[in-house]
Order: sequence, then C-alpha cells, then structure tokens
Amino acid sequence: MNFEYTKKSLELQKRVDDFMQKHIFPLESEFRAFTYANPWKHFPPQEELKQLAKKEGLWNLFLPVDYGADSPGLTNLEYAPLAALMGRVLWSSQVFNCSAPDTGNMEVLSKYGTEAQKDKWLKPLLNGEIRSSFLMTEPEVASSDATNIETSIVRDGDQYVINGRKWWSTGAMNPSTKVFIVMGKTNPNADRHEQQSMIIVPADSEGVSIVRPLRVFGNIESPEGHAEIVLKNVRVPASNLLVDEGKGFAIAQGRLGPGRIHHCMRLIGASQRALELMCKRVASREAFGRKIAQFSSIRQDIAKSRCEIEQARLLTLSTADKIDRYGIKEAKDLVAMIKIAVPKMACNVIDRAIQAHGGLGVSQDTPLSDYWLYARSIRIADGPDEVHMYQLGRNTIRRYEND
Repeated sequence: MNFEYTKKSLELQKRVDDFMQKHIFPLESEFRAFTYANPWKHFPPQEELKQLAKKEGLWNLFLPVDYGADSPGLTNLEYAPLAALMGRVLWSSQVFNCSAPDTGNMEVLSKYGTEAQKDKWLKPLLNGEIRSSFLMTEPEVASSDATNIETSIVRDGDQYVINGRKWWSTGAMNPSTKVFIVMGKTNPNADRHEQQSMIIVPADSEGVSIVRPLRVFGNIESPEGHAEIVLKNVRVPASNLLVDEGKGFAIAQGRLGPGRIHHCMRLIGASQRALELMCKRVASREAFGRKIAQFSSIRQDIAKSRCEIEQARLLTLSTADKIDRYGIKEAKDLVAMIKIAVPKMACNVIDRAIQAHGGLGVSQDTPLSDYWLYARSIRIADGPDEVHMYQLGRNTIRRYEND
C-alpha cells in the first residue's frame, strides 16, 4: 500500500525530526535523571522547549483537519509519522502539546464543548497553559466494559453532584493539571449505552481527593503520574455537562479511536529506535571471541523485529487512512487490530533489544525499560487485548456467517 503525503506533511516530518535531534535527544539522559530525583516536578528545559516549539509552529499537530480552526490542517494519516517520531523519546510529545490524555480531552472539548466550555478549558489546553486528566476507570468494576462504570452524576437544581472512586487517572498527579473530564452514570435505568455521561470537573473542586499515585511496574512515571481519586459530593454547575445526559458512551468511543492511532504510532517509533539501539550494541560488543552481531540468533531476532515493525506501521497507517476517508465507525475493526497487534509487537521488539543489551538494557542508562513499560501498559490501557480480540472476532464472524 502506498501512502501519499502532502508537501506540508513531509515538511513537518523533517522539521519535527530536526527539532528532536537538535533540542530533545541531547537532553534525554538529563530528563531521566531529573524525573527520578524530583517526583512531581517539571523538567525546566522541557518548559522552555514548549515555547520554542510553539514559536516554530510545531504545536497541536494532532488535531485532524475536520476540527476546523483548532486544527493545523493535517489528517490522521499525515499526523501518524509525526507521532512515530515523537515516540522515539517518550516525553517529546509533551513538547509539541501532543501528549495523552490532553490530546483526547482537547478533541472532546473541541467537538462537543459549548463555547463557554471551550473558552474556559479548551483554549488554555491548546495554549499549553494547563494540563488535564480523564477519569473513567474504576477499581471496583471491570472498566473495560464502560457500561459497568458506577460513579454517579446526579442533577440537583442547577448543579450536578458527583460521587465515585476512579483510578489510573493519567496526568492527575501533574502539578499543571487543572481540569478533569469525568465519566459516570446519570441514569442507571436507561438503555445500557445511554446511562453514562461526561462532565467537566475542575481539579480543585471541593470533594476531590487524590488518594495516592499509582505505580506502573514500580515506576511512578513522574511528572505525569496516574492517580487514584475519590469524588465525594463534588458539585459543579449543570453547564459543565458535555452535550446531553446519556451521551458519555458515544463520546468515549469517538475519543478513543484517534488516540489509539497516536499510541500505536508512538510505540512504532519507540520500537524502531529500540531496534536501532540493538543493532549498534551488537555491532560494538564481543562475546566468546567474536562480535555479538555475528551470532545467527541475534541476526534472526533483528530480522524478525524489522519485519514486525514494518507490518505494524503499515497496518496503523491503513487504519488512519480509513478513519480519514470513512470515519471511526467504519474503521472500528482496523482500530481493534492495531490495538491488539502493535503493543504486543512493541513488547517483543523492545524485549529483544533489552536482551541484547544485557544489564544495560534494564538500567536507567537507556530508554529501553521506559519503552517496555509503555508498551506493556498499553496492552491494558484503552481496553485490554482480550476485549478487542473478542469484539474483532465477533465482527469477523458476523461478516461471513450470512454469506
């Protein structure tokens, strides 16, 4: 399959790559050391780079062209290779204001928010002045089925009262996070896909309590963090509701499609760099009297990794192209495919690179351990593998059973 990119897209790919080579890669080790030593604090040079990226027009590149004035004019397909470049250094997407969960929250606010909601929350997010978090997953229910969500959102006059417990609220520990988008139930008696609603909750609202930061394989992932949060009798204006009651499930489905492309392309970028690091490592080290690169098993691992990365890349680009042409609904099976295939591919490719590095591969002296944590986590985040395989298998059977 041949994907044609516009002159603008090709130019942006070169500019993002140049920016990263010049400004981000040289700070990679310093960033890791700072965040390990200073939990929940921002890496000062990163804030300076944000202003530079904004000045150079490398800002909010993720919003598709159909979002109008808020978009830089790229399609999902044109943005995909930019996300892959950012995946080579995981924190770089923040520099370009293209990091989750802000990207999904900005898409939601841009598409579904009122003008007042956009003025108050979307504009500062687009400007990089604040950060946000998305509160959906709950510890007491299997949240991979969004209809299980138990957090209550109850109308009381001109306010809504919110009660519930959330966890894995990515970004909630960030000191710049000022707003949450919360998913809960407004009508438990409605049709199961119309019980849920989404509502905007300022992070400093009375009744919002951060119970603890959650560790990912022992890593706190500072300064973003994932929090467990209790919402106890939190009151917000009724005008904070997104769209109407009962629209939360539909909003969530639309939010997750492009976000999965972003995650998958970042993982492809991380996998590609892991392969490059592996090749350099085995070409420079000796064991048992010869270069490690000369061992057949190493060459086979590198060959398999290269094949798997390219397969994943083409599948993800095909998914982005279909979303652009026909919308999320028509691309849902492809979205499921990339969510199943790409994180697992990344885990395998990165694991081979770690193995080739030996002890260095699991240390903080390379990005490999962070890559692996990201890839393994995405096999659960945004829906575990099993849910996507269940739905994809069901849809595939339906497609052929009546032929």
